[in-house]
Amino acid sequence: MYALFSIAGGLSTGLIGFYLGLGLVAIVRGITGHDAYDEQVSITIGYVCGLIGWLMGIGMWGAWGREWFGLRTYWRKAPGWQRYFTFSPDHKVIGIQYLVTFIVVFLLAGLGAMLMRWELMESGMQLFNHDQYNAVMSLHGILMVAVAVAAVIGGLGNYFVPLMIGAEDMAFPRLNALTYWLVPPVAAMLLATPFLGGIEHGWTAYPPLSVVTDSSQILFGLAVITFGLTSILGGLNFIITIIYMRAPGMTWGRLPIFVWSMFVTSWMALLYTQGFAVALLMVLLDRIAGMSFFNAEAGGDPLLYQHVFWFYSHPAVYIMVLPGFGIALEVISHFSRKPLFAYRYAVGGLLGILGLGGVVWAHHMFTSGMPNYLHGPFLVATEAISIPTGLVFLAALGTIWMGRLWLRTPMLFGLAVIFNFACGGVTGIFLADVPTDIHLQDTYFVVAHFHYTIVGGEIFGLFAGIYYWFPKMTGRMYNEKLAQLHFWWMFISFNVTFFVMHWPGIQGMNRRIADYPESLENVNLFVSISAFLLGASFLVFIYNMIYSWIRGPVAEANPWAARTIEWQVSSPPPVENFPEPPVVRGHPYDYGVPGSVHAVFPGAATIPAGAGGGQ
Repeated sequence: MYALFSIAGGLSTGLIGFYLGLGLVAIVRGITGHDAYDEQVSITIGYVCGLIGWLMGIGMWGAWGREWFGLRTYWRKAPGWQRYFTFSPDHKVIGIQYLVTFIVVFLLAGLGAMLMRWELMESGMQLFNHDQYNAVMSLHGILMVAVAVAAVIGGLGNYFVPLMIGAEDMAFPRLNALTYWLVPPVAAMLLATPFLGGIEHGWTAYPPLSVVTDSSQILFGLAVITFGLTSILGGLNFIITIIYMRAPGMTWGRLPIFVWSMFVTSWMALLYTQGFAVALLMVLLDRIAGMSFFNAEAGGDPLLYQHVFWFYSHPAVYIMVLPGFGIALEVISHFSRKPLFAYRYAVGGLLGILGLGGVVWAHHMFTSGMPNYLHGPFLVATEAISIPTGLVFLAALGTIWMGRLWLRTPMLFGLAVIFNFACGGVTGIFLADVPTDIHLQDTYFVVAHFHYTIVGGEIFGLFAGIYYWFPKMTGRMYNEKLAQLHFWWMFISFNVTFFVMHWPGIQGMNRRIADYPESLENVNLFVSISAFLLGASFLVFIYNMIYSWIRGPVAEANPWAARTIEWQVSSPPPVENFPEPPVVRGHPYDYGVPGSVHAVFPGAATIPAGAGGGQ
């Protein structure tokens, strides 16, 4: 089987590369008079060599590497479902690979959350000791961050951005395949951390703890640096694709709002992701090379890490949530059967977030000892970013107003994005202002706020996109009743869980701590039961998706009668995307405008379905 051959090839060459790396370290250390094996150095060099071997074995050698030596390249063309296990240049295959991978990672991270809430049902220690709880909490955090960063961008972005702009593929197909196949080693490294003592420092990896903990920190650092590389390369690919590969007539003023959100997100990924990678590289160098970036006794400064880390990690919040905004606005316009209200202002809001996102990082450090004269500027900058964010809300609310709302599952999730993020925005005001932040810092108020913005915004947006584009990706329709059951179950249990979680935060309950005062037992029991209900809602989603993909009713090419280009081809789309290059004639959201079409195929005899704007 092609799939088995591909995976086996990658694993075998990866192991060969890893052991070659170990041998290289042993030889060099032997020549220099050191012991042949040093755990941290050997793991680092072995991982780098193993990663190269994995990529070459999974298919990069035949598709790309041979070209470096003047040899003829080739692709492994696997039939049917097996193509999803090969190094494929097709952006649609890569999108499905990302989407399925990160749904699995999402479920694993959610299992970690369930284990944490089990432990927190009572005060004292029940299921874990303190170190084990820290390991589960940290692994849950970094896996969920990975899902939030890559699920929409890598999955739905890869699949639909080329289709929505009328392109045959991404600008760099082989680079696109490379960015996905860097992901499995990242997941493997993170899931291996419990076997080396677990991640004890939280997903933020603050020194000095991250410099002195077990060797699992090496796996964490290498995994996150690799994942950052996928984000940087993916962002570059999206930017070039959107600038240079738009169909004739696809001006910037006719670009679908989801594509705009991906364009802005890609710039943020390209500009800021280096910060996290550099911070963790400095941690690795402190650990394996004897450097002292964060050792105060040797002239280092632990606060340096926080500055570098948050210079990425606050823009990362927008890297996570902007694609969710784009999906929400995309869905709301199509299911309201109205032009997207204040389209240009919505685009301006996205660009405004890009401009301000990099100047607010230090509001995470109000309690870290930063000079008082810096509090005011960062407070003002943080509050100011609510202005461009408000333009996105204005566009959503104006589109809904007097619209012919079609309350199918994608629309429900799109509306939930706006509601949830509004709740997260209101609570964010307290954390942006110095006096209240000093009290609420590192409490469960922050946990509730963060989940309202990222899960409530980006993850709900992810599900809006999955339900919206599921017929296009699979050629099948899902069960609408089960989908709506999933929505209401998830929406209600999510809000009950995290709205109530603000209260123990106000009472001073620390996040990332395995125990708490007995006086908070009742509220924690309530939150845990709500969280278990939230986790159970995803079982409905998984059943619906798997059953519908296999046996669901055959979908029409355009079941939503939408106007954008991806709905004007068959479901699923052909390998080449379009029978001939489309020509864009009008705006993607001109519903109700007589005779308006978004795009046409010059050789086609009929106007594409949905062009007229009726429901």
